[in-house]
Amino acid sequence: MSAILWTAVASLVVWCWLLLGQGFFWRTDVRLPPRREPDAWPSVCVVVPARDEAEVLPVSLPSLLAQDYPGRAEVFLVDDGSTDGTGELARELSRLRGGLPLTVTSPGEPPPGWTGKLWAVRHGIALARAREPEYLLLTDADIAHAPDSLRALVAAAGTGGFDLVSQMARLRVASPWERLVVPAFVYFFAQLYPFRWIGRQGGRTAAAAGGCVLLRADAAERARIPDAIRQAVIDDVALARAVRGSGGRIWLGLADRVDSVRPYPRLGDLWRMVSRSAYAQLRHNPLLLLGTVAGLALVYLVPPGALMAGAVLGDAAATAVGAAAWAVMAATYVPMLRYYRQPLWLAPLLPFTAFLYLLMTVDSAVQHYRGRGAAWKGRTYARPDAVADEG
Repeated sequence: MSAILWTAVASLVVWCWLLLGQGFFWRTDVRLPPRREPDAWPSVCVVVPARDEAEVLPVSLPSLLAQDYPGRAEVFLVDDGSTDGTGELARELSRLRGGLPLTVTSPGEPPPGWTGKLWAVRHGIALARAREPEYLLLTDADIAHAPDSLRALVAAAGTGGFDLVSQMARLRVASPWERLVVPAFVYFFAQLYPFRWIGRQGGRTAAAAGGCVLLRADAAERARIPDAIRQAVIDDVALARAVRGSGGRIWLGLADRVDSVRPYPRLGDLWRMVSRSAYAQLRHNPLLLLGTVAGLALVYLVPPGALMAGAVLGDAAATAVGAAAWAVMAATYVPMLRYYRQPLWLAPLLPFTAFLYLLMTVDSAVQHYRGRGAAWKGRTYARPDAVADEG
């Protein structure tokens, strides 16, 4: 057997394992679990960290204020040093649209050791706790909710006995680059954190989607949220781990009527979104980076490479095995494309998209070692070693 064939066989074996042994990550049927409405609806405080969000706020904030929720609920928007009038716009939208009570507040500059967004979240949670809510809804300023979103989340949490219920918002897919990159972003996330494993009682896999997280207030206190994760760049995954680590039950699935309205029209916009936290996902470990690059190459680049090399060299076996691995890969991507209502001819392009993600991950590491760190809305986070030095 040639080296090309051996590599192609290895890739096909990995794909067979991913197809059947990785929690059926490629399926998109993990939605809010069956639920029944409670006799008495618990109180909820909604915390929205916002920094320079005037572009998206007219779409997202009215959807929160218009929630059809039978219990007591109010919204706390934390204007984290915006320069585009985010706070004033939020007050004006509340005045014009009405709905749930809105409090707009500002936390001031974060102290050393806090990421910008989590410092804003901490400020909002502190204000919310004065109302003694039973639940906290942590949602981003670019997330639009259907009128029954809060109602469905609370009912699901109560019925299933979950301390945390999170929905992966349906991201915007309009531009050509969004169509190519965005569905793959959710696909890769589900591959790393299979949703079925997350919701399994006693399971070890933990993740959440930061745009929509309903959290029991007592579970947040038990897990010391957000203080326990104040240095986290990937704050949603860190939050879920903290809740699960403190004995809480968590659930994550795809959303039907929770949507991100933030546009990513250019490749550069998407590149920054991914590279901001890609190396943090690898715990800033060079060996994990090398392993990830090698793994992405084996899983996503070898199948088309083996097919083409086999065809050129006349190696029919390598061509066949490469084609089979590519076919399995494309087939696992089809459900996600359908979820995003995208044409299925994008499925065979997944190797190209994976190559882009590989480059984004390497660029994330390069930015880290140049001392730039991760960034959120123009605020750069200190590198972990720098924070340790300050401490």
